[in-house]
Amino acid sequence: MIRQFANRGKSGLGHVKFLQFTKDDDMFILIATSIFAVLMTILMFIIRIKTAKKPVTAQKIVLPPLMMSTGALMYIFPPFRLSLEQIAEAVCVGILFSLFLIKSSKLEIRDNEIFLKKSNIFFYVFGALIIVRMTAKFAFSRTLDPGELGGMFWLLAFSMILPWRLMLYRKFRRLRLELQKTSEFLNS
Repeated sequence: MIRQFANRGKSGLGHVKFLQFTKDDDMFILIATSIFAVLMTILMFIIRIKTAKKPVTAQKIVLPPLMMSTGALMYIFPPFRLSLEQIAEAVCVGILFSLFLIKSSKLEIRDNEIFLKKSNIFFYVFGALIIVRMTAKFAFSRTLDPGELGGMFWLLAFSMILPWRLMLYRKFRRLRLELQKTSEFLNS
């Protein structure tokens, strides 16, 4: 499948060649990562349903993009590096997709706690975004290397999740302030 991982040369480390893929490898990687994306989406839906029953905290909003940011380490390796045009495209599409998530995610105050409002439309929006993303991934797989494609779609996902979570955090802070004011008013 994968032709060569590293060529150490005479000096031990020498010149290192990174992953080189054949066309069969490209299709396998495309299918494997698409299956993985579907499984992660299902897992995210399950987590979303469970977390809707528990109060939201600042950590629960901020940690996912923070943990996801470690994926940027992939850009250390040349096969994943992108041109400025590819970066701009991925970021713009990610921000556009984030608008749908922002519109479909609402917070509410229940029992003096902040909860994520149950919304079936979120699942439809997120599902549609995943389908659009996978369709684009298959379309672009004919012209881009798997590394570039992976780099672009990671950046697209991060550019989608970061603004969404930042806006969710902003809404959370506003509601938390409202709760504090209400609490102070009732205590005085």
